Amino acid sequence: MSILTQLLVSGMSVGMIYAVVAFGFQLTFATSRTINFGQGEALMLGAMVGLAALPFLGYWGTLPLVLMFGLCQGALVEKLAVARAMAAKSDFGWVMSTIALGVIFKNLAENIWGRDDMKFPSPLPETPLVLGGVHVLPMELVIAGGALMLMLGVEAFNRGTIWGKAVIATANDAPAAGLMGINTPRVVTLSYAMSSMAAAFAGVLVAPVTLTGATMGSALGLKAFSVAIIGGLSSGLGVILGGLLLGVCEKLTGFYIATGYADVPGLLLLLVVLSLRPNGLLGRRTLTKV
Repeated sequence: MSILTQLLVSGMSVGMIYAVVAFGFQLTFATSRTINFGQGEALMLGAMVGLAALPFLGYWGTLPLVLMFGLCQGALVEKLAVARAMAAKSDFGWVMSTIALGVIFKNLAENIWGRDDMKFPSPLPETPLVLGGVHVLPMELVIAGGALMLMLGVEAFNRGTIWGKAVIATANDAPAAGLMGINTPRVVTLSYAMSSMAAAFAGVLVAPVTLTGATMGSALGLKAFSVAIIGGLSSGLGVILGGLLLGVCEKLTGFYIATGYADVPGLLLLLVVLSLRPNGLLGRRTLTKV
């Protein structure tokens, strides 16, 4: 039982990282029906920027810098890759543009920091804590707590500020929001900025428990996209549920079957959800008004 509990705790810690990145997908999809397919690279850049600033600011001092960097990087992606495609009414231009920017960011990281993975020093002791017979790394607790705090902070921003309410109005009905005087293009830019901010924050959270390098975001971004589909692109709670499910499934499969099959349950879960609930576990069906 203790082994099972240990796997569940570890799986939930990893799942919260997936959920934060998937939460970014949900933010942009809600306001513009588009997705940044370079989201994994935003996570990677957050980790690399945090690693570069670590000797000067310390781990906790790098967090505000990484958050600001993520905001700026997301706004840049929206302006370069999404705004032009939407203005041209291109249904798929934003797909290729965000993928292309992701490749460019990855190549830039390789040229600046090299291709070798690096160790990100942990700000907390690496000796596990024993809680109820379960060994938990202090950094795993930070990951879970930080992920929840970020998502709750974004929700509080959306519900308690003028710009946040503009985001909700645009997500509910963009044409009507525009008629009410809301600058919907700026709202879309804001949603992309917050999306990349979430990914960059996830990068600096997960970096101390994994290796940091230019390729670290590719697999995490793909898994987070699966989580967004499983949980539902229209549901913030759904991406949390999807992230936890995927993280736990990977850990259980890796331990009880083989590590080489750790990615298989997530893909099977994705296929099952798409077959039974195409809008995700907690997603809402989108009605098109004509």
